[in-house]
Amino acid sequence: MTISTVSEISEAESSPLLDSSVDYGSGVDYKGRPVNRSKSGGWRSAFFIIGVELTERFAYYGISSNLVVYLTGRLGQSKASAAQMVNTWMGVSMLLPILGAFIADSYLGRYRTILIASLLYILGLGLLTLSAVLPSLSSSYCKNGANIMSCSPPQFQVIFFFFSLYLVAVAQGGHKPCVQAFGADQFDGRDSEECKAKSSFFNWWYFGLNVGPMAAYLFLNYIQDNLNWGLGFGIPCISMAVALGVFLIGTRTYRYTKGSNKNPFFRIGKVFVNAARNWRTSSSAVLVEQEAQGTLPHQSSQQFKFLYKALLAPVDSKEEEVVCRISDVEEAKAVLRLVPIWVTCLSYAIVFAQSSTFFTEQGTTMDRSIWPGFDIPPASLQFFITLTIIFLIPTYDRIFVPLARSVVGKPSGITMLERIGAGMLVSIFCMVVSAVVEMKRLKTARDFGLVDMPEATIPMSIWWLVPQYLLLGIGDVFAIVGMQEFFYDQVPNELKSAGLSLYLSVLGVGSFLSSFLIFVIEKTTCGEDQDCWLSDNLNRAHLDYFYWLLAGLSTAGLVTFMFFAKSYIYN
Repeated sequence: MTISTVSEISEAESSPLLDSSVDYGSGVDYKGRPVNRSKSGGWRSAFFIIGVELTERFAYYGISSNLVVYLTGRLGQSKASAAQMVNTWMGVSMLLPILGAFIADSYLGRYRTILIASLLYILGLGLLTLSAVLPSLSSSYCKNGANIMSCSPPQFQVIFFFFSLYLVAVAQGGHKPCVQAFGADQFDGRDSEECKAKSSFFNWWYFGLNVGPMAAYLFLNYIQDNLNWGLGFGIPCISMAVALGVFLIGTRTYRYTKGSNKNPFFRIGKVFVNAARNWRTSSSAVLVEQEAQGTLPHQSSQQFKFLYKALLAPVDSKEEEVVCRISDVEEAKAVLRLVPIWVTCLSYAIVFAQSSTFFTEQGTTMDRSIWPGFDIPPASLQFFITLTIIFLIPTYDRIFVPLARSVVGKPSGITMLERIGAGMLVSIFCMVVSAVVEMKRLKTARDFGLVDMPEATIPMSIWWLVPQYLLLGIGDVFAIVGMQEFFYDQVPNELKSAGLSLYLSVLGVGSFLSSFLIFVIEKTTCGEDQDCWLSDNLNRAHLDYFYWLLAGLSTAGLVTFMFFAKSYIYN
């Protein structure tokens, strides 16, 4: 929360810091006083925030994990259209955190943004529940005289559903980057012990993040498929109300940051603007200004040297216009260094998007019976992603990191970029396995004469899909957690929420790219004399070709990532 009471801030700045106080420079408690390490922050506060994330993720995945089934069933969409709609919604959900982070870091502060976003979240989920229980959506069939036929819901209710769905996306955009950044803020990076705890926090954060979805996959998907969609959407609404309550309980224990006098986005953006305005300025004039400001040569000085032109006042500037400081330029360079890493991580995000779309649609065609009369919901197999993560996170944090730390001497064991690269490598194997399993499924459909019977159950167990879910979970432990820590750690201190929104935007743009790929493949592979790769009849489709394509794109992405990671200079 940005503490805005002037008297409280003045008192905090004038009070001497005790030895046990955290030297944030801007760290205060809920009353605006210097924080005391023994009474605020650390794991005592982080556990509240991890609890908030656990319940919020239960709500989010309770909606998103089975959304493709709702669209193809209750709303009557085609499989390809439903996959595109899910990808688009998830893409928007992951891009809106950029806006939420901007509002939090520039104006409201993280605490207030979380409060407002939580209230919007509850409203959106409440409206979504209402859209599912309206009378005309309570049945997928209409009566025409003596005949019963499938019918589409009224346009108004479809619009109402998507309005509610995108309101949830807006709320998640404010909630997601701020909660995690606020949790990491509870650890003082200048203290050696709390620095190690902060690195561990990202592991346990992701652990808690996956406990919520696991519960959604196990229980909510079954309720939605077999009992009632209104109840299946209503439970996440209640869950989000619980999350807000947990967050408020911890208010007195949190560490907050005071707001800066200058908007960090505008301050860093001004560096790029002034550098562009001074593009004709000679290098010698820039060197003189650097020496005047006492700048010492360092490793990153040779990178993006053109930004040092922002140190000079533009020729057409007004007298009172303030030039950029060397610290502003270094922060701008730090942001610019993230761009190639962000771009090359997109290949992983495209693979990440498949678990809630085509993986689920594959499962709908297979034998899902566990015992007579009980079929496992296909979306529930995403449970194996979270199960893998929940098992591997403690193993990684308590066994792998200490061993690697003792060998290489780094607090985190391996570097953040090495961790991301390992996850990207696993994603390639995931797509290869997915393609091989799909080839087996298509062969089974042909062998049993079910190619032209899309509604028939293929005599092949859904458990064949488990390996690709397990591999995706392993990839997440490395790539997703690595991206979280990397983008939080490598941005300027005032832009931590924005840093986490960058990692989320990777997943968002990846969803859009997946949707775009689906569109291109439909346009290029559908013809009179050939079966579409992504046909509604999956027994005539070629999902295996699509997975091989993603494996190739992921390989190219990994090679490019390694090229940029090798030359990356950490802050």
